[in-house]
Order: sequence, then structure tokens, then C-alpha cells
Amino acid sequence: MSRSKAVLIAGPTASGKSALAVTLAQQRGGVVINTDSMQVYRDLRVLSARPTPEEEALIPHRLYGHVDASINFSAGAWVADAQKALDEARGQNRLPIFVGGSGLYFKALTRGLSAVPAIPAEIREDVRARLERDGVEALHAQLARRDSISAARLKPRDRSRIARALEVVEATGRSLADWHREGLPPLLPAGEFHALFLSPERDALYKRIDARFDAMLKSGALDEVAALAARRLDPLLPAMKAHGVPALIRHLAGELTLEQAASIGRADTRHYAKRQFTWFRHQLPEFEWVTPNAARGRLQARPSS
Repeated sequence: MSRSKAVLIAGPTASGKSALAVTLAQQRGGVVINTDSMQVYRDLRVLSARPTPEEEALIPHRLYGHVDASINFSAGAWVADAQKALDEARGQNRLPIFVGGSGLYFKALTRGLSAVPAIPAEIREDVRARLERDGVEALHAQLARRDSISAARLKPRDRSRIARALEVVEATGRSLADWHREGLPPLLPAGEFHALFLSPERDALYKRIDARFDAMLKSGALDEVAALAARRLDPLLPAMKAHGVPALIRHLAGELTLEQAASIGRADTRHYAKRQFTWFRHQLPEFEWVTPNAARGRLQARPSS
């Protein structure tokens, strides 16, 4: 890994990405840049497994906990922030180390992004209000009249994506497919990065996921969710759909026992890990797949210069 190249460390949740990034940053004078869509939210330190304040104090960390849960933070917004973090790292002659599990963020970083403009808040709020009032089937029918291609591609009950496609066409007069044809260039073109995907043994990973979710509950996750629920935010916001949040909100409302909610949270996280394996394999084949132990050994064997 050349010092002039950025390093990308991806992998399923609970695979040891953050620890590996810190080790590399300490060895190579790097800065760790968050590439996880949930760790951007300041309201989700525990449930998103953000680095602890002690870990953040060891080496520079960027783009962690800098967004309020009320914000529908997009990949486009992340790319804009990532550009600033990348420029800062290069200006300080530090190795940029992008670490996380959000495939879309890594794809935007290395392949570019569609040029969809920001959606006015009033249009977004109107679409979400209609979704709650009229139901997802009605919005899907509206989308079919305005953007038949997107409607045909989406499942009729995919609330988030239907709302997104409808707000784009209502705000811009153009379909998502149109915007996707006019992409923004990647921040890191081919040749400017070395990318690893941590691929732990599945059964061990799932056990670690379960144990980590239980540890989160003991570390204040329920209090974190209670504070979030008290804000009465739109349930379609990304932060409100983080793994564990919907089920724990149902527990706080008396609909589920804590163990039932925890079981749902653990299962949702395991299913997400499975999707991460599949997504990276098909969408970003340029990532080199390694076991966490092999990655650590490789990094330790490399000279610091």
C-alpha cells in the first residue's frame, strides 16, 4: 500500500474494521474517515458502534457523529463531506483511511454518484405526509403515473424507495433513471486507492454480532433509543431505521418485551451482514477479500514508510 494511495477498509458489521483502521493509522500516520451511513449520526453512538471517545483520541477521526438524526443524510451529502476530509488529510500529508460498511458510500467514493439535486424540504415533507395518510400503495400508483420505470423496478410496499423516487420526480420533473445517467466523478479514481473487504468466518461473525448487540444494551442503547423516540421524528428517516431502533421503540411503547426487541435487533443485524457480503461481491469486485487476521498480519508486516 503506497503512502500516496488512500486505503479503503470495508466489511460486514462487527468484522473488526475500526480496530484495523486505528492500527493502520497509528503505524502510518493516517486519519480514519467514516464510511458508514449510521455512524454519521450523533444520536447513535452506542447502537451504531461508533468509536469511543478514547479511541477517537488516539488518532484523528472524521465524519463521525456530525449529523443530527432529524436529517435525511444522503450519499451525495456524505461525498461532499468526504471530499473535505480527503483534502484535509492530503494537505496534512496523512494517509486517508476510509472505513465502514456502507456499500453505496464506497461505490460513490470509487465509481461516482448520480447527480440528483437536493430535494426541497416542503416537497419531501408533503410526500411523507401523503405516505402516512394514503398508504404506500397509493404512492406507488402515483409514481407509476409519473415515473413508470422506477415504479416497475420497485416492490409495491418499499416505502422508503417509493417515497424517494416520487419526491425526485415531483421536485425536478425528471425520473431517477434520468438523473442516474448524469453522474458525478469519483473522489478516488482507479489507481488512487487500495481496497480491502474483511471476510470473517460466518458463524463466528454472527455470534459476535449477537454478543455485541447484548453488550450495546448494557452500555446504554435503550436510553439512546428512548431519547430518540422522545423527539417523535419521521420513522422513515435513516436514523430511525437503524438496526435495533424500531424494535426497541416498540419495547418502550409496551408492544414487545426487551428480549423480543433484542432478538429482532440481533436478527436484523445478522441479515444486514449477509446483504453486505452479497453487495460487495457483486457491486465492488475490485475490493480484495481477506480474513481479519490476515489483514492485521499484512499491515503489521509492512514498513511504516
